[in-house]
Amino acid sequence: MKMVEVTMVRIYLNENKSNLDSLMKRLHDWERVRGVTVFRGISGFGESGHVHRASLVDLSLDLPIVVEFFDEPGRIENILEHLNSEIKPRHIVKWSAWINED
Repeated sequence: MKMVEVTMVRIYLNENKSNLDSLMKRLHDWERVRGVTVFRGISGFGESGHVHRASLVDLSLDLPIVVEFFDEPGRIENILEHLNSEIKPRHIVKWSAWINED
């Protein structure tokens, strides 16, 4: 089994303040990363401490969104340089992972 190192990236956004469409276009069309998944949270809070949550009564448009993607470590470093001006500080997390290439 051949394992290849990749870098995983997780970006934390807020639904009502996100530029998700432009971020997805950038990751898909311009950067051509190997894989992207977007998660919509049902509850969360950030540095403000304000809790954002969904309820059965209303459809909140202020929920947390997580964008997760991976690619080769060198490519990720270049992508993150491009994203630094678009994503708020302390909203990007990255770590090493390995995928099976067989």
